[in-house]
Amino acid sequence: MSTASAEHTPVPAGGRPPSGVVPAGIGDEAAPDLPGQLAALDELGWRHLELRTIGGLPIARLDEATFAHSAERIRAAGVTVVCVASKIGDWSRPVTGDFALDLAELDVLARRCAVLGTRLVRVMSYPSGGLPEAEWGRRARRRLRELARRAEDAGLLLAHENCAGWAGDRAERMLDLVTGVGSPALRLLFDVGNGVAYGYPSAPMLAAVVQHVVHVHVKDAVTGPEGRVGFVPPGTGEAQVAKCLRLLLAHGYTGALSIEPHLHLRPHLAAASADATPGDPGRGDHAAFVAYGRTLERLVAQVTATAGELR
Repeated sequence: MSTASAEHTPVPAGGRPPSGVVPAGIGDEAAPDLPGQLAALDELGWRHLELRTIGGLPIARLDEATFAHSAERIRAAGVTVVCVASKIGDWSRPVTGDFALDLAELDVLARRCAVLGTRLVRVMSYPSGGLPEAEWGRRARRRLRELARRAEDAGLLLAHENCAGWAGDRAERMLDLVTGVGSPALRLLFDVGNGVAYGYPSAPMLAAVVQHVVHVHVKDAVTGPEGRVGFVPPGTGEAQVAKCLRLLLAHGYTGALSIEPHLHLRPHLAAASADATPGDPGRGDHAAFVAYGRTLERLVAQVTATAGELR
């Protein structure tokens, strides 16, 4: 096994890690405005963007003119959109809420993803809204089944994130969704860092579901006093980032590794639902985003080199 540190592992020209995975980033972690998001990617030499918000608005809530201008600007920059992070089933939409909001958002994203050239839409599986577990699960599964049916008809691929929701922190529930719904339009998004906040080790969770993972978020975190979670550069915290990368590469993963630093922006703090206390979500940070991306490049290069030595 190599003893080289990530800081001294070379990265190929152009910023592309040597593993076949695609480096990407959630743009609003760099800047709220699209020019700022594209500028951060350009500094990294990356060409893959995950869209969550532009100007503070989710992609489905942009007016038509703003969306059309944004899509053209992304194309002109030579950037590919790898995923749209929707609000469907997220921390702000309990399972007791109006399902019509999610269906309407999916309808809008079906049209907009076609323009953006991506099929992938991030979803979650709904906070409980105070319901007992059994009823919570029944409603969440029923909603995801209907969403997957519509996504399949629209040519979309829903990627369920291990975050807020009925299947957010248990591998058996994630597998239940994928196998129980039985649709090719529903797969998994694995966020490496969410386990620190939700109280489970990331690597065993990933190992249990990896065959269904189509998209990956990279973040890292540490647990501080009184259980408070602080976010840190990838590979320096408790999220087992390097171990998760090895697992992904061992299973032939060649999708996106999309950075979500959370160093200066934590969107969930803006929630105003029965399951969340509103707070200041902060703003994206260009310099921190670029530094985070460079750290991930070095870490992936190190993990890849180590994997080669072990073969």
